[in-house]
Amino acid sequence: MDDPRRYVAEFLGSLLLIFFGVGSAVFARVQGGVVVVALAFGFTMLALVYTMGPLSGSHINPAVTLGVLLSGKISPLGAVAYWIAQFAGATVAAFVIWALTRWGDVVDQTGALGTNGYGAHINLGGAAVLETVLTFLFVLVVLVVTGRGEHAAFAGVPIGLALAAAHLVGLTLDGTSVNPARSFGPALFQGGTALRQLWVFIVFPLLGGALAALAAPLILRRGADGPGPAERVATPRP
Repeated sequence: MDDPRRYVAEFLGSLLLIFFGVGSAVFARVQGGVVVVALAFGFTMLALVYTMGPLSGSHINPAVTLGVLLSGKISPLGAVAYWIAQFAGATVAAFVIWALTRWGDVVDQTGALGTNGYGAHINLGGAAVLETVLTFLFVLVVLVVTGRGEHAAFAGVPIGLALAAAHLVGLTLDGTSVNPARSFGPALFQGGTALRQLWVFIVFPLLGGALAALAAPLILRRGADGPGPAERVATPRP
C-alpha cells in the first residue's frame, strides 16, 4: 500500500531546503557572501538525504524526480504526487521568507527575495546552458551514487557537495536554480521580472535532469554494482 508519509517527507524536505538555502541568501548574503549560501544549500541537502531519505528517497527537487521517473524507478502518478509536494513545500518556505521581510523588519539582502533571474550578469542563452549543465551534474551525481549499492550509505556527502558546487558556480550569474521548485516559490511572491523569467528555471533544470537519466546508465555497471540508477532514491509504485 502506498505510504502517504513519503509525500509529507517531500513537502517538508522542500520547505526546509528552500527556507535554509534561499533564506541564507535573503538574510545573510551580504555578511557571508556566495560561500555561505552555497554551504547552506549543500549542508541542508546533506542532512535531508539522511533524515528524509528513508521515507521518500529525499528527491526534494522536480528535476531529480524526473530523472528517477525516466530511470523507471517511480510511476508517473508517484512522480506527479512528488512534484505537487515539492512545489507546495517551496511555496510555503517562500511565503515564510516573504512574510519575514514584509512584516518582520528583516532586510532582504538580495533585493529580490532570492529569486533566480538573468539579464544583469548573464543572458537568456547563457542561463539556459548554465542551468542545464549544473542540473545535469547534480542529478547525475544523485543517480550514480545512489545507484551503486556499496556507496549508497554515503550518498548524502557527494550529493550535498554537488549542490554546493553548483551554487558556487552559478550564484553570481543567475542565482542558481537546479531545482524548479526552488525557483517557483520565491518568484511567486516576488512577481514581476522573476515571474516572467520563471519558465527558464523550470524548463532547463528539467532538461538537465532528463539528460542525466540518459547518462547515468553509461556510468553505472548495471547488474554488477548492485541496484540500478536511482533505485536507492526511488519510490515504490503507488
